Amino acid sequence: MSKLYKPTTASRRHMTGYDFSNLSKVKPLKSKTKGFRRSVGRGNTGLITVRHKGGGVKRLFREIDFHQTKLNIPGKVFSLEYDPNRTARIARIHYADGAQAYILAPEGLSVGDTIVMSDKVPLKPANRAKLKNIPQGTEVYNIELFPGKGGEVVRSAGSKAVVMSKDAGYVQVQMPSSELRKFPEDAMASIGRLSNQEHSSIVIGKAGRSRHLGIRPTVRGSVMNPVDHPHGGGEGKQGIGLPYPKTPWGKHALGVKTRNKKKRSAKFIVRRRKK
Repeated sequence: MSKLYKPTTASRRHMTGYDFSNLSKVKPLKSKTKGFRRSVGRGNTGLITVRHKGGGVKRLFREIDFHQTKLNIPGKVFSLEYDPNRTARIARIHYADGAQAYILAPEGLSVGDTIVMSDKVPLKPANRAKLKNIPQGTEVYNIELFPGKGGEVVRSAGSKAVVMSKDAGYVQVQMPSSELRKFPEDAMASIGRLSNQEHSSIVIGKAGRSRHLGIRPTVRGSVMNPVDHPHGGGEGKQGIGLPYPKTPWGKHALGVKTRNKKKRSAKFIVRRRKK
Protein backbone atom coordinates (compact mmCIF):
# COMPACT_ATOMS: atom_id res chain seq x y z
CA MET A 1 0.00 0.00 0.00
CA SER A 2 1.51 3.33 -1.09
CA LYS A 3 1.65 6.29 1.26
CA LEU A 4 -0.57 9.28 0.37
CA TYR A 5 0.25 12.90 1.25
CA LYS A 6 -2.03 15.77 2.25
CA PRO A 7 -2.36 18.20 -0.71
CA THR A 8 -0.57 21.09 1.01
CA THR A 9 0.82 22.22 -2.41
CA ALA A 10 -0.08 21.50 -6.04
CA SER A 11 2.80 19.04 -6.45
CA ARG A 12 1.90 17.27 -3.20
CA ARG A 13 -1.66 16.60 -4.35
CA HIS A 14 -0.93 13.46 -6.41
CA MET A 15 2.45 12.53 -4.92
CA THR A 16 2.77 9.04 -3.43
CA GLY A 17 5.47 7.47 -1.29
CA TYR A 18 6.51 4.16 0.22
CA ASP A 19 5.00 2.53 3.27
CA PHE A 20 7.89 1.64 5.60
CA SER A 21 5.73 0.32 8.44
CA ASN A 22 6.69 -3.32 7.73
CA LEU A 23 10.45 -2.62 7.95
CA SER A 24 12.56 -3.17 11.06
CA LYS A 25 13.70 -0.14 13.05
CA VAL A 26 17.38 -1.09 13.16
CA LYS A 27 20.59 0.56 11.94
CA PRO A 28 22.41 -0.98 8.93
CA LEU A 29 24.93 -3.74 9.69
CA LYS A 30 28.24 -1.86 9.96
CA SER A 31 30.44 -4.70 8.65
CA LYS A 32 28.37 -4.86 5.44
CA THR A 33 28.16 -1.11 4.73
CA LYS A 34 30.62 1.40 3.29
CA GLY A 35 30.70 4.83 1.73
CA PHE A 36 31.17 5.07 -2.02
CA ARG A 37 31.46 7.63 -4.76
CA ARG A 38 28.90 7.30 -7.54
CA SER A 39 30.02 7.66 -11.15
CA VAL A 40 26.99 9.94 -11.85
CA GLY A 41 27.07 9.15 -15.57
CA ARG A 42 30.78 9.67 -16.22
CA GLY A 43 33.19 7.10 -17.66
CA ASN A 44 36.84 6.44 -16.77
CA THR A 45 37.94 9.49 -18.79
CA GLY A 46 35.73 11.84 -16.78
CA LEU A 47 33.41 12.57 -19.71
CA ILE A 48 29.64 12.14 -19.48
CA THR A 49 28.69 8.79 -21.03
CA VAL A 50 25.12 8.60 -19.62
CA ARG A 51 23.17 11.84 -19.63
CA HIS A 52 20.68 13.10 -17.03
CA LYS A 53 22.54 11.76 -14.00
CA GLY A 54 24.14 13.71 -11.16
CA GLY A 55 23.64 15.13 -7.69
CA GLY A 56 21.29 13.33 -5.35
CA VAL A 57 21.38 12.51 -1.67
CA LYS A 58 24.50 10.86 -0.27
CA ARG A 59 24.03 7.08 0.20
CA LEU A 60 25.61 4.33 2.24
CA PHE A 61 26.35 1.19 0.22
CA ARG A 62 25.02 -2.16 1.51
CA GLU A 63 26.97 -5.23 0.42
CA ILE A 64 24.41 -7.77 -0.88
CA ASP A 65 25.21 -11.50 -0.99
CA PHE A 66 24.08 -12.49 -4.49
CA HIS A 67 26.00 -15.80 -4.31
CA GLN A 68 24.59 -17.18 -1.04
CA THR A 69 27.23 -19.92 -0.75
CA LYS A 70 26.19 -21.13 2.73
CA LEU A 71 25.05 -24.58 1.55
CA ASN A 72 22.79 -26.47 3.96
CA ILE A 73 23.39 -23.89 6.73
CA PRO A 74 20.04 -22.43 7.86
CA GLY A 75 19.74 -18.71 8.36
CA LYS A 76 17.25 -16.67 10.37
CA VAL A 77 15.78 -13.36 9.18
CA PHE A 78 16.90 -10.79 11.75
CA SER A 79 15.45 -7.70 10.05
CA LEU A 80 13.87 -6.32 6.88
CA GLU A 81 15.51 -3.06 5.78
CA TYR A 82 15.44 -0.27 3.22
CA ASP A 83 18.30 -0.02 0.71
CA PRO A 84 18.69 3.37 -1.05
CA ASN A 85 20.75 1.78 -3.84
CA ARG A 86 18.08 -0.62 -5.14
CA THR A 87 14.34 -0.77 -5.61
CA ALA A 88 13.63 -4.00 -3.67
CA ARG A 89 13.89 -4.34 0.12
CA ILE A 90 16.72 -6.32 1.72
CA ALA A 91 16.80 -8.84 4.57
CA ARG A 92 19.55 -9.24 7.17
CA ILE A 93 20.28 -12.93 7.73
CA HIS A 94 21.95 -14.48 10.79
CA TYR A 95 23.32 -17.93 9.85
CA ALA A 96 23.69 -20.86 12.24
CA ASP A 97 27.51 -20.68 11.95
CA GLY A 98 27.53 -17.07 13.22
CA ALA A 99 27.91 -15.30 9.85
CA GLN A 100 25.70 -12.39 8.87
CA ALA A 101 24.73 -11.17 5.39
CA TYR A 102 22.23 -9.11 3.41
CA ILE A 103 20.06 -10.75 0.74
CA LEU A 104 17.25 -9.50 -1.49
CA ALA A 105 13.94 -9.84 0.34
CA PRO A 106 10.97 -11.46 -1.46
CA GLU A 107 7.27 -10.88 -0.81
CA GLY A 108 6.00 -12.83 2.20
CA LEU A 109 9.33 -12.95 4.05
CA SER A 110 9.01 -11.99 7.73
CA VAL A 111 11.35 -11.40 10.65
CA GLY A 112 12.04 -14.72 12.39
CA ASP A 113 11.62 -16.86 9.25
CA THR A 114 14.27 -19.49 8.49
CA ILE A 115 15.81 -19.79 5.01
CA VAL A 116 18.19 -22.37 3.55
CA MET A 117 20.26 -22.84 0.40
CA SER A 118 20.74 -26.35 -0.96
CA ASP A 119 20.41 -28.50 -4.10
CA LYS A 120 16.75 -29.15 -3.14
CA VAL A 121 14.74 -26.99 -0.73
CA PRO A 122 11.13 -26.54 0.45
CA LEU A 123 9.17 -24.09 -1.72
CA LYS A 124 9.27 -21.18 0.75
CA PRO A 125 10.13 -17.53 -0.02
CA ALA A 126 13.91 -16.78 -0.09
CA ASN A 127 14.98 -20.45 -0.11
CA ARG A 128 17.58 -21.05 -2.85
CA ALA A 129 18.10 -24.14 -4.99
CA LYS A 130 19.30 -25.39 -8.38
CA LEU A 131 16.89 -24.69 -11.23
CA LYS A 132 16.67 -28.38 -12.17
CA ASN A 133 15.18 -29.13 -8.72
CA ILE A 134 12.58 -26.34 -8.79
CA PRO A 135 9.12 -27.49 -10.03
CA GLN A 136 7.57 -26.05 -13.18
CA GLY A 137 5.37 -23.00 -12.62
CA THR A 138 7.38 -21.82 -9.59
CA GLU A 139 8.17 -18.11 -9.31
CA VAL A 140 11.90 -17.38 -8.90
CA TYR A 141 14.26 -14.38 -8.73
CA ASN A 142 18.00 -13.57 -8.45
CA ILE A 143 18.93 -16.20 -11.06
CA GLU A 144 22.48 -17.12 -12.01
CA LEU A 145 23.40 -16.87 -15.70
CA PHE A 146 26.37 -19.19 -15.05
CA PRO A 147 26.60 -21.63 -12.12
CA GLY A 148 28.72 -20.23 -9.28
CA LYS A 149 28.80 -16.65 -10.61
CA GLY A 150 26.03 -15.36 -8.36
CA GLY A 151 22.57 -14.04 -9.20
CA GLU A 152 22.62 -11.53 -12.06
CA VAL A 153 19.06 -11.26 -13.42
CA VAL A 154 15.55 -10.65 -11.98
CA ARG A 155 16.68 -8.45 -9.08
CA SER A 156 14.44 -5.36 -9.22
CA ALA A 157 11.38 -4.56 -7.10
CA GLY A 158 8.32 -6.73 -7.67
CA SER A 159 9.94 -8.77 -10.44
CA LYS A 160 9.73 -12.53 -10.86
CA ALA A 161 10.51 -15.19 -13.45
CA VAL A 162 8.65 -18.48 -13.93
CA VAL A 163 10.24 -21.91 -14.41
CA MET A 164 8.67 -23.36 -17.58
CA SER A 165 10.31 -26.59 -18.76
CA LYS A 166 13.49 -28.69 -18.54
CA ASP A 167 15.42 -30.34 -21.36
CA ALA A 168 18.97 -31.47 -22.25
CA GLY A 169 20.81 -29.83 -19.36
CA TYR A 170 18.93 -26.52 -19.59
CA VAL A 171 15.86 -25.05 -17.90
CA GLN A 172 13.58 -22.68 -19.80
CA VAL A 173 12.52 -19.67 -17.74
CA GLN A 174 10.02 -16.98 -18.67
CA MET A 175 11.60 -13.63 -17.79
CA PRO A 176 9.72 -10.57 -16.41
CA SER A 177 9.88 -9.07 -19.94
CA SER A 178 8.00 -12.17 -21.29
CA GLU A 179 11.20 -13.37 -23.00
CA LEU A 180 11.70 -17.14 -22.83
CA ARG A 181 15.32 -17.96 -22.00
CA LYS A 182 17.43 -21.05 -21.31
CA PHE A 183 19.56 -21.31 -18.16
CA PRO A 184 22.00 -24.09 -17.16
CA GLU A 185 20.17 -26.61 -14.95
CA ASP A 186 22.82 -26.22 -12.20
CA ALA A 187 22.32 -22.44 -11.97
CA MET A 188 20.88 -21.33 -8.63
CA ALA A 189 17.68 -19.31 -8.16
CA SER A 190 15.73 -18.04 -5.15
CA ILE A 191 12.09 -18.97 -4.58
CA GLY A 192 9.43 -16.27 -4.65
CA ARG A 193 8.74 -12.81 -6.03
CA LEU A 194 10.73 -9.73 -5.00
CA SER A 195 9.34 -7.24 -2.49
CA ASN A 196 8.12 -3.65 -2.95
CA GLN A 197 5.72 -4.30 -5.81
CA GLU A 198 4.26 -0.78 -5.50
CA HIS A 199 7.56 0.72 -6.74
CA SER A 200 6.30 0.99 -10.34
CA SER A 201 3.18 2.93 -9.29
CA ILE A 202 4.94 5.60 -7.17
CA VAL A 203 4.23 9.18 -8.34
CA ILE A 204 7.34 11.37 -7.92
CA GLY A 205 5.18 14.51 -7.90
CA LYS A 206 7.77 17.26 -8.31
CA ALA A 207 11.12 17.99 -9.96
CA GLY A 208 12.97 18.40 -6.68
CA ARG A 209 12.27 14.83 -5.63
CA SER A 210 13.83 13.58 -8.87
CA ARG A 211 16.93 15.63 -8.09
CA HIS A 212 17.15 13.99 -4.66
CA LEU A 213 17.23 10.63 -6.49
CA GLY A 214 20.15 11.78 -8.66
CA ILE A 215 18.07 12.34 -11.83
CA ARG A 216 18.85 15.54 -13.75
CA PRO A 217 16.46 17.29 -16.18
CA THR A 218 15.84 15.86 -19.66
CA VAL A 219 15.71 18.62 -22.30
CA ARG A 220 13.90 18.09 -25.63
CA GLY A 221 16.09 18.22 -28.72
CA SER A 222 13.63 20.47 -30.57
CA VAL A 223 14.27 23.35 -28.15
CA MET A 224 18.06 23.15 -28.56
CA ASN A 225 20.27 24.89 -31.11
CA PRO A 226 21.31 23.09 -34.33
CA VAL A 227 24.84 22.74 -32.96
CA ASP A 228 23.55 20.71 -29.99
CA HIS A 229 20.93 18.43 -31.58
CA PRO A 230 19.71 17.37 -35.06
CA HIS A 231 16.18 18.46 -34.04
CA GLY A 232 17.34 21.93 -32.98
CA GLY A 233 16.93 25.32 -34.65
CA GLY A 234 14.04 26.99 -36.47
CA GLU A 235 11.84 29.93 -35.60
CA GLY A 236 9.31 29.31 -32.85
CA LYS A 237 7.70 25.88 -32.43
CA GLN A 238 8.82 23.94 -35.46
CA GLY A 239 8.91 20.32 -36.58
CA ILE A 240 12.16 18.39 -36.63
CA GLY A 241 12.30 18.58 -40.45
CA LEU A 242 13.64 15.03 -40.76
CA PRO A 243 12.21 11.78 -42.16
CA TYR A 244 12.79 10.10 -38.76
CA PRO A 245 13.78 11.27 -35.27
CA LYS A 246 17.47 11.18 -34.40
CA THR A 247 19.57 10.95 -31.26
CA PRO A 248 21.93 13.84 -30.42
CA TRP A 249 24.60 11.86 -32.31
CA GLY A 250 22.58 11.42 -35.52
CA LYS A 251 21.49 7.80 -35.06
CA HIS A 252 17.93 6.48 -35.49
CA ALA A 253 16.04 7.20 -32.27
CA LEU A 254 12.85 5.14 -32.63
CA GLY A 255 11.91 1.74 -34.02
CA VAL A 256 15.47 0.47 -34.50
CA LYS A 257 16.83 -2.61 -32.73
CA THR A 258 20.20 -1.89 -31.17
CA ARG A 259 21.03 -5.37 -29.86
CA ASN A 260 24.02 -6.99 -31.56
CA LYS A 261 22.69 -9.83 -33.76
CA LYS A 262 25.93 -11.77 -33.27
CA LYS A 263 25.83 -11.60 -29.48
CA ARG A 264 26.95 -14.95 -28.04
CA SER A 265 24.14 -15.13 -25.52
CA ALA A 266 21.49 -14.97 -28.29
CA LYS A 267 21.56 -18.78 -28.54
CA PHE A 268 20.01 -18.97 -25.04
CA ILE A 269 16.95 -16.92 -26.04
CA VAL A 270 14.16 -19.26 -27.10
CA ARG A 271 11.54 -16.55 -27.74
CA ARG A 272 11.97 -12.78 -27.79
CA ARG A 273 9.89 -10.59 -25.54
CA LYS A 274 6.47 -9.44 -26.73
CA LYS A 275 6.04 -5.75 -27.48
